[in-house]
Amino acid sequence: MQHIRARLAQSWERGRLRLSAAEALPLLAGLGLLVGLLSGLAILAFRALVEYSQRLFLPAQDHFETLAPHWRLLLPLGGGLLIGVYLHLLKPRQREFGVAHVMGRVAFHQGYMPWRNAVHQFVLGAGAIISGQSVGREGPGVHLGAASGSQLGQALGLPNNSLRVLVGCGTAAAIGASFNTPLAGVAFAMEVVMLEYTIAGFLPIMLAAVAATALSQVFYGDTLAFAVPPLQLSGLAEIPHVVLTGCLIGVLAAGFIHAMQHFSALGRGRPVILRGLAAGLGVGLCALFVPQIMGIGYDTVADALTGELGWGLLIAIAAFKLLASSWGIALGLPGGLIGPTLVIGATAGGALGNLGAWINPESIAAPAFYALLGMGAMMGATLRAPLAALTAMLELTGNPGVIMPGLLAIVAATLTCTEGFGKDSVFAQLLRDGGDDLRPNPLLSGLSRLGVARVMDRRLAVLPRIIERAALNQALAEDPRWLLLREEEQEQAVSVMPATDVLRYLEEHEDEQELDLLAIPAQRLQPAPIEIRATLREAFVQLRRRDAEALYVVQTTAPGITRYFGLVTKRELENQFF
Repeated sequence: MQHIRARLAQSWERGRLRLSAAEALPLLAGLGLLVGLLSGLAILAFRALVEYSQRLFLPAQDHFETLAPHWRLLLPLGGGLLIGVYLHLLKPRQREFGVAHVMGRVAFHQGYMPWRNAVHQFVLGAGAIISGQSVGREGPGVHLGAASGSQLGQALGLPNNSLRVLVGCGTAAAIGASFNTPLAGVAFAMEVVMLEYTIAGFLPIMLAAVAATALSQVFYGDTLAFAVPPLQLSGLAEIPHVVLTGCLIGVLAAGFIHAMQHFSALGRGRPVILRGLAAGLGVGLCALFVPQIMGIGYDTVADALTGELGWGLLIAIAAFKLLASSWGIALGLPGGLIGPTLVIGATAGGALGNLGAWINPESIAAPAFYALLGMGAMMGATLRAPLAALTAMLELTGNPGVIMPGLLAIVAATLTCTEGFGKDSVFAQLLRDGGDDLRPNPLLSGLSRLGVARVMDRRLAVLPRIIERAALNQALAEDPRWLLLREEEQEQAVSVMPATDVLRYLEEHEDEQELDLLAIPAQRLQPAPIEIRATLREAFVQLRRRDAEALYVVQTTAPGITRYFGLVTKRELENQFF
């Protein structure tokens, strides 16, 4: 039995080393499948909590417009207060939630996500939706899914480059399970969170999205999120109106991002209890006039896509939803903003469709068609994720006739928002305002995809500084390239030297039986330790931070117990990548 365990441990160790080099694609794909199932379970638990709670006081899920006016004010106000009190009891670093938090952890922390933040996100995200705040469920869902992947990777001791992929798997799984849109989940994970497209990332993320979506369909079925009649352009003459609609939605997206930035700056530094109370009050006041802005709002999207909302109501919902969502989320309500962008885009697009039908009723498609275009254009421009927005439009409605006009509307909206108003993705913009710059760096992205095991030299012998000649000869018989020297009383190594220099010295001094390796004339490198899980990006950071010339790769299994794997020199790293 011990022999079998040893063999399994060796196989797992080889697999982890291959993951550092992004070579163990079957293993990574299997882990992606497991992350998809774990993320799907987390999303199911979250949805069950929200839906069961809302059944206690609503005739149908998310139908807050049935509440009396005073409840439409008091419910979000009380919810905001409770959220503020809960946040007040947390440490500042535990108050980071949602998609922006996931992006920051991937970009600056190699995908390490604290489990406590995920627990708080589960509770607070559910509380925000249950109390009718103008937020979506995909933000908490992405956080829960990404944390599931991160925690699994940490528990298995995977290298950091693989940890980033598992976070992407959890992200795609969460979007797929939340909306029954696996392809949109993959595109969202790549465009928004990973900020790159790679084969090593694609396959595991695709499997995760499929697994989570299939698990969700077991409980909720495989019906489309929005049942809409077949919609398409009435003719090519309608294209100018499609482009105009996209441009106007782009203006709306820029306004939404700007409002988020402005309200976030207003709330920065304020007590969290006050921010929660103000957020709930703002949502409640908006709900007094337009109750459709409360909650996730998918029922409102469905009404807009079937043409059941009048022109005035469409404009009112779009305006008040933009105000309530930007105000509440910017002040710290722990909900998602993808859902609000779908509501804003669908209602604004429907209003523009009505305008086109009033101006030229013979050559303009139904207003519901423009509601669908507006939904995708608003999502694409706000998130700067055009492919995710297009695939979401397709998967949410099953309407292939929207592909060509949808592309035009999304491109027009994204260009208007980014080039016309200088707005980046809402998540990147908010992170940048907080001091974190997420602009992609191709070199750093490439270094983050590989682990130090990919380039380390395993021909390393670890020796004490003072050593007997017989012990030294025995170590040199293993044909090492580098010798790592340690002082007996120190945990970290003090020097690295080539084995050839020691061999030359031994030939010249055959009578010495006890040697001080630090006293031998030789080339020496200043070393620093780095964990086997680290990426090459972390290796470069460690070299600069410690002013080192070489990194010895270790794994610390317990205090005082260190395993040595190999050596990475600064010169070899620079020669390989520069």
